[in-house]
Amino acid sequence: MKILSILGCTGSIGVSTLDVVWRNRGRFSVAALAAGRNVARLAEQIDRFRPKLACVADEEAVDRLRAILPGGIDIAVRCGVDGYREAAALSQAGMTVSALGGSAGLLPTLAAVEAGKDVALANKETLVMAGAIVMERIREKGVRLLPMDSEHSAIFQCLSGNRRADVRRLILTASGGPFRKCSSEEIAGKKAADALRHPKWNMGRKITVDSATLMNKGLEVIEAHWLFGMEWDAIDVVIHPQSIIHSLVEYHDGSVIAQLGVPDMRIPIAYALSCPERLANPIPALDLIAQGVLEFGEPDLETFPCLGLAYRAARAGGTMPAALNAANEAAVEAFLEGRIGFPDIARIVAQVLDAHVPCPAPSLSDILSTDAWGRAAAASWISDSSKGREGRHL
Repeated sequence: MKILSILGCTGSIGVSTLDVVWRNRGRFSVAALAAGRNVARLAEQIDRFRPKLACVADEEAVDRLRAILPGGIDIAVRCGVDGYREAAALSQAGMTVSALGGSAGLLPTLAAVEAGKDVALANKETLVMAGAIVMERIREKGVRLLPMDSEHSAIFQCLSGNRRADVRRLILTASGGPFRKCSSEEIAGKKAADALRHPKWNMGRKITVDSATLMNKGLEVIEAHWLFGMEWDAIDVVIHPQSIIHSLVEYHDGSVIAQLGVPDMRIPIAYALSCPERLANPIPALDLIAQGVLEFGEPDLETFPCLGLAYRAARAGGTMPAALNAANEAAVEAFLEGRIGFPDIARIVAQVLDAHVPCPAPSLSDILSTDAWGRAAAASWISDSSKGREGRHL
């Protein structure tokens, strides 16, 4: 029986993870569940899985959770960063699923590693912000870091049984998001509701917007660098709107190995939880005949500049990726709230990168300071953009 701590249990990845756990409840159990403020969903999960510990965002959420928990449930409830760290490092658990959204996942993921837990990683920001630090601690602690993102799981599987020295390049596929066929002029008028209509994947709001800007793929490039030890020029991105090929690995002999499957996150989640075994999944088989044509194209970096900004931050190194991530998180939040337009996301991220002087070999403290600085800098430009939008509507 593998015992899990699941961080981000009420988000899309967390819900899919718990679906896999429930269908394989003779193999897995849950010791801790950590959420944000969705206490109604968390209470249902607690009732079903009976963990020993639950964590929420703050004291107000603690009170709301306690008020709706069914009677007779014996559970400790924590909140905030310290609570997330406790859940991540819980002694009863052998694996921590890191699926908290955004930069909030970094410190709990490190806590899990420090406690000697294997980590199933869906929080790409952990490696974007602090890849060097996290991978060093992974090696020192001798734990496994298993990718849950569909693209990185695909690469992980395509590398299995082969020598890393024989790899020429990694090829990450991207759906292109809901605006793939739009011009810059058309994109300028798009609202949050438009960006959230992803053509293939059911994901959380922030990552869906990141898919629309192609920032999500840029963050995945940085994550792939740390996970697989490949240089930036050996990590490419290809637009593949059908989302059937999840990523590919090209070898020096010309062979290209791809991992295919229907676009359902339960496939990479189940593999991360059970690797090297493969669990039976209640997912329709891939029907290549019915699928028909598979398309591929080059990313349009003029219309979608966020991917290029991510490569720029990656090559600069140091704290620059942390600044990129902070600015993007702040800008996406502002876009979802209607305070800035869709093109403003890339514009604000670029302004933050232009203003940042990276620390070349940062400590964790340096990274956290950069995160705070990047958010504050972005907030200033978001305020200016919001005022400009208000002026245009007078």
